[in-house]
Amino acid sequence: MALVAVGQLTSTASMAHNLRQCQVLVKKAVKAGAKALFLPEASDFISISAEESLHLVKPVAQSEFVLGLQEEARRERLPIHVGIHEPGPDPDKLKNTVVWIDEQGRIAQRYQKIHLFDVDIKGGPVLKESQSVEPGTRIEPPFDTAFGKVASAICFDLRFPEIGLAFKRMGADIITYPSAFTVPTGQAHWEILLRARAIETQSYVVAAAQVGRHNEKRASYGHSMIVDPWGRVLAELGGESSEPEIATAEIDHAVLKKVRTEMPLQRRTDVYPEV
Repeated sequence: MALVAVGQLTSTASMAHNLRQCQVLVKKAVKAGAKALFLPEASDFISISAEESLHLVKPVAQSEFVLGLQEEARRERLPIHVGIHEPGPDPDKLKNTVVWIDEQGRIAQRYQKIHLFDVDIKGGPVLKESQSVEPGTRIEPPFDTAFGKVASAICFDLRFPEIGLAFKRMGADIITYPSAFTVPTGQAHWEILLRARAIETQSYVVAAAQVGRHNEKRASYGHSMIVDPWGRVLAELGGESSEPEIATAEIDHAVLKKVRTEMPLQRRTDVYPEV
């Protein structure tokens, strides 16, 4: 078994402020004895406009936020999974990515969000991520860690079971959904979707979430969670506090084996197509 930590914070347009919050989370994860720290989508910054985002975004080699987390990972020997922004080939768009910073402080894995959040909810948020974000074109195979094979997805990807099922076929033990869910969509669907993805893939789900008000236009739901392969919520944070917090849970491969052995999911792809 291995203890992992899921972190929660309120990112703003100040990368220096956001780095300080993440450094607090690193200290808490180390103190708890965690073997890895999972941080939310857009941990580096959440801005008030697309124009501000394009002004803030930097390559990882020049980002004070990423460089600071790489130093934290190297000093504490703690792998960090974190959502950031990166410049895209189109100067008017950026990439929404998640990176795995290993215990040597190296960026060892990267995934670019493929499903973009374009919604217009009556009485709720109107967000068009596709106006300023370039979608990814592929999912990445699960990668090896000291506590199992980890597969990365981001936020709105959670609504598409196909990506989780693909990860399961690739051998994932843990599927991650670093997120910045809006409050209305979080209240309606966050826990339901996370538990469903865990149950249907028989995998651990680790979902680090942004929380609270980022600016006058944007607020996030919070409720970071770790869910086991049986769909049990092992750890959950709240939705009110804007203080950086962590929750922890054990990744237990005996539980993975038990669930997958006792309830094998033998798909009838001779009757319906594989997704």
